[in-house]
Amino acid sequence: MRVLRATEKFSAEVKEFMCAAVQRRRDDDGFRGSRGGKSRNAMDLDSDAGNRLVCVTGGVSYLGRAIVKRLLVHGYSVRIVVDCPEDKEKVSEMEADAETASFSNRITSVVSRLTETESLVQAFDGCAGVFHTAAFVDPAGISGYSKSMAELETKVSENVIEACTRTGSVRKCVFTSSLLACAWQDDYVYNFDHSVINEESWSDEQLCINNKLWYALGKLRAEKAAWRIADSKGLKLATICPALINGPDFFHCNSTSTLAYLKGAKEMYINGLLATMDVNRLAKAHVCLWEGLGNKTAFGRYICFDTILSKDGAEKLAKDIGVQIEKICGSSSDSDANAEAEASPHSLQISDKKLLDLMSRTLRSCYHES
Repeated sequence: MRVLRATEKFSAEVKEFMCAAVQRRRDDDGFRGSRGGKSRNAMDLDSDAGNRLVCVTGGVSYLGRAIVKRLLVHGYSVRIVVDCPEDKEKVSEMEADAETASFSNRITSVVSRLTETESLVQAFDGCAGVFHTAAFVDPAGISGYSKSMAELETKVSENVIEACTRTGSVRKCVFTSSLLACAWQDDYVYNFDHSVINEESWSDEQLCINNKLWYALGKLRAEKAAWRIADSKGLKLATICPALINGPDFFHCNSTSTLAYLKGAKEMYINGLLATMDVNRLAKAHVCLWEGLGNKTAFGRYICFDTILSKDGAEKLAKDIGVQIEKICGSSSDSDANAEAEASPHSLQISDKKLLDLMSRTLRSCYHES
């Protein structure tokens, strides 16, 4: 569950207000195009500088598209890494999309193999930094996200961060992980120290293996690999750990990752850890971290979520993805266990206070500058 203390309540209100403020700015000078010169956002940006070109891996994915759009609104030029001709065609579709057509001169793509470091170095060359959002699915289309995909995701993470450190222009990276890299812990219900899932929390690797939670394992290992290399080579890195990504048409556009995330949904629901995050607000958070890395206000890991699912929310999710509610909430006895967990003094909480504090500082800074 999510318990709002006084400071967290204030942060939540700031978050809601900030979203409305950003939306107004978007209406004023964002998706309407760049007539009459650069928008204010385009002039106010990255404190560490003139290079406005950034690279996005997985830029044609559901989340990747949202991040690309948000970066364009903020005045960046975006290079999208693709690994096949089909994805290159998707970039062309983005350039023609009504929301991004006015920015099409700032979108480019490059074909690169995420499994080859040298190929990534060439793709990143000239960019100020990288948003690594790429995730993987079973090419056979059967298991969705398999153990081999977890291994591949870890290897690609190593390659991407290594390539960042070897590319002269790259100064920083924002890395998309998952709340599942934090939340799967064997003894959290009975261990007061683990009763709050926050940026210091890491999932138990053996627990993920024992329960075949391959998506959680892949995100866990990939993020740890990213931190290991970044710390050893001095790369500015921030990782964001979002809850289940949703938004307009999310299941149609992101079905494999959604189903992979929901492996173990009943246990997450019972323990108050089944949360969602809107894709467009998540994209805003990515850009906020990027700019925070530039002015040294952002650092480390960040948990990101909108809502802890209640029974009604779980029912809506089940309907959206076309499964029986029992797949999400479990049986009536599981629901009893959930009620018992909510009543317990050791019931679990997820804290996104660190991210809310960063975004509220960003909002206050905007008002001081205006």
